[in-house]
Amino acid sequence: MPDKPQDPAALPSSRWSRRTFLKGVGVAAVSAETMLAESTKAVEPSPPGADALNTPIEGPVKVTLNVNDQARAVTVEPRTTLLSALRDRLDPPITGAKLVCNEATCGGCTVLLDGKPVFGCSVLACDAVGKKVTTVEGLGTPDKMNAVQKAFVEKDAMMCGFCTPGFVTTISALLAKNPNPTEEQVREACRGNFCRCGTYPHVFAAAQAAAQANRK
Repeated sequence: MPDKPQDPAALPSSRWSRRTFLKGVGVAAVSAETMLAESTKAVEPSPPGADALNTPIEGPVKVTLNVNDQARAVTVEPRTTLLSALRDRLDPPITGAKLVCNEATCGGCTVLLDGKPVFGCSVLACDAVGKKVTTVEGLGTPDKMNAVQKAFVEKDAMMCGFCTPGFVTTISALLAKNPNPTEEQVREACRGNFCRCGTYPHVFAAAQAAAQANRK
């Protein structure tokens, strides 16, 4: 025999009622309409020149860099670093800044950009356009050294000499800003420069001697 039909009143009630279903549909419709309205709002116009600034540069470009007070034309790719432009793209090249870690951690590639020490391997050549780039060659020559270069020779502040240009550049910038630094301030300024030969005591002594020479 077929089972006896159950009394509808005895069946468990579903958690979805007609009213609940219609309410859910209404909420979904309102949400969809709100999202559509937000996505179709008028976009604010970009400021003048914004399109040009946001347009990616493709292929080699010819730029002019102000290096040691000389205008130097050079062709670079957008990804070319300032260090690479100086060492590999200029003719004749400028090789005082050294390629060591290429990760902006050792200071061997330090140059001055508008008087501020920067890692040449972490600055794009294109970003240096319109700024003054100074390398160790621009601070002095063997025949006419600046105070820091002289002090490095007198205080024997170099062994292999590979890190020396970075230290000289960094300390020269420090003395231009602070003519009478303490040893602690010299150490702080040089914290991004590493000497694998361990001549730090002589480097700090040279910085103090250069500061004293500049005050005479």
